[in-house]
Amino acid sequence: MKSKLIGIAGGSCSGKTTLARAILDSLGTDVCHILFQDNYYIDQSKKFDGDGGSVNFDHPNSLDWKLLELHLKSLKDNQRIDVPQYDFVKHSRKEETISFDPIKFILIDGTLIFHHSYIRDLFDYKIYLEADYETRFGRRLLRDMRERGRTEKGVKKQFESQVEPMHIKYVTPSKRFADLLLTQEDLNSDRIKFVEKKIISKCN
Repeated sequence: MKSKLIGIAGGSCSGKTTLARAILDSLGTDVCHILFQDNYYIDQSKKFDGDGGSVNFDHPNSLDWKLLELHLKSLKDNQRIDVPQYDFVKHSRKEETISFDPIKFILIDGTLIFHHSYIRDLFDYKIYLEADYETRFGRRLLRDMRERGRTEKGVKKQFESQVEPMHIKYVTPSKRFADLLLTQEDLNSDRIKFVEKKIISKCN
């Protein structure tokens, strides 16, 4: 068996993970797993200068692309990988990793995964999910305050000075590489079934 890699890209908090989990539920965990771009952040603990500071986590340089490339190639070669874990409170990699086995369909969830051609070309099918500014900011504010110990002021500053500029510069342009463009209205059961059929037909 050779794993099929399906990229799911889009802006921060555009609903990528919601979409990925819906596809996972539809396809079934016996044939499908999710791999997250967020696990591949480089250690930023020594550079971090406060909530909403100068460290830009939304720039492509914040990610360990070579490790992600190695892991995606390994999965395609039917090899198990050890996925790093990132601590979003301390902004550092944890010592422990997560064992990840190759499986028929692997969904890769990330904002910037279509940016570099050497990553993009590894995908068997590419999906881009669109969402407007207000939707993305509202979701990010709630997520970062609840899950990552952030302040409202810090989240707002970061979104306006880093997240949105990087979205415009790097994320939005990458949607031209997608095989399928989806909107927020597509996040319903009927459309998920349609997406599932597209994935199966393109990847079998």
